Amino acid sequence: MSEADVAAGVEDDAAADTIVVDDLGETGLEDAIAKSVVDFDEGDVVIGTVVKVDKDEVLLDIGYKSEGVIPLRELSIRKDVAPSEVVNPGDKIEALVLQKEDKEGRLVLSKKRAQFEKAWKEIEAIKARDGVVRGEIIELVKGGLIVDIGLRGFLPASLVDLRRVRDLTPMIGQDIEAKIIELDRNRNNVVLSRRAFLEENQREQREEFLTSIRPGEVKKGVVSSIVHFGVFVDLGGMDGLVHVSELSWNHVDHPSSVVSVGDEVQVLVLEVDQDTERISLSLKATQRDPWQEFAAAHKVGELVYGRVTKLVPFGCFVQVAAGIEGLVHISEMALHHVDLPEQVVTVGEELWVKIIDLDPQRRRISLSIRQALEGGELAPEYRDAFAEYGYDEEGNFIGPAEGDEVAEGDTDTE
Repeated sequence: MSEADVAAGVEDDAAADTIVVDDLGETGLEDAIAKSVVDFDEGDVVIGTVVKVDKDEVLLDIGYKSEGVIPLRELSIRKDVAPSEVVNPGDKIEALVLQKEDKEGRLVLSKKRAQFEKAWKEIEAIKARDGVVRGEIIELVKGGLIVDIGLRGFLPASLVDLRRVRDLTPMIGQDIEAKIIELDRNRNNVVLSRRAFLEENQREQREEFLTSIRPGEVKKGVVSSIVHFGVFVDLGGMDGLVHVSELSWNHVDHPSSVVSVGDEVQVLVLEVDQDTERISLSLKATQRDPWQEFAAAHKVGELVYGRVTKLVPFGCFVQVAAGIEGLVHISEMALHHVDLPEQVVTVGEELWVKIIDLDPQRRRISLSIRQALEGGELAPEYRDAFAEYGYDEEGNFIGPAEGDEVAEGDTDTE
């Protein structure tokens, strides 16, 4: 290569260098570098990458001339949480600029407040449409719980559930849904109600359930509570009431004598009131009516065996089958005149009576001790043992069985 060529090459390189420097224009190198740095003001929300996680702070690269620092107190709305539980190196997060330069010359940021600003906008929108917020219960405080909904929402103890919860501690860590009942940004106050959410949800379920259930249907359920006037049965969507009069064909002193809480039962739907949201049920309607069964198996004139259950001034009541009690009028208690029932019988005494009237519709049966003493036809259930009671094969009374002795004037048989 000639000297002329070398000289020409040097001139070309110099020209190239001149072009690069001239491309910077009049601003100079420092201005060019400054333009490449992100510009922001205090209060702005910026996005950056976590570059370091220490025990008391997090360093964030947001494209500024220096890395920003997020102090532990500005990292999360949760208390007593380690930075490593909130972020990891490489995470991209939003942060709010607190100070472009503190007394130590550091850029100070807040993840908590950036989250706070974003959450407020979302929560205000949810409140405006009467929506539902979701969050984790993170803290137990005086009077209730704190829920993480992007900010600290307060859930009063009285609004945690449909029924009062005595111990709230087990709820920490649970994710819940709740309604916003109070919102005040100036006071940084958000009050939640899980009970309102549950009630609304329950109301929708009740409406759907009430439109699906029909009178006359037989449903399975579980006894949920017992009161003096009946029992409530959980039908799977809501509770229905079995009034004490619909519990059994027999007399019921108290509902607890028929069922217990937790019992599985079959019930008949009697009535569905859409306006009051009440369902009336019957337990006895799913069971055989002892009066109809007794009437089908017996007739007037038959002799049945019974037990005296009650004495009244006008006679006595005798139970002749499960759930079946009949009246023996005082005029039918003996062959002779009777002034007082206790002159003839005592409560608990067992004896023969004759059916003299049977009205299953009115659920009444009239009985006679006097006519039973005169003999008659045995009811079918006693015929296999007729000899034991001193009756012939046709069921007619023939006196005491062999070996029995009846005192003179005593014509009762046992």
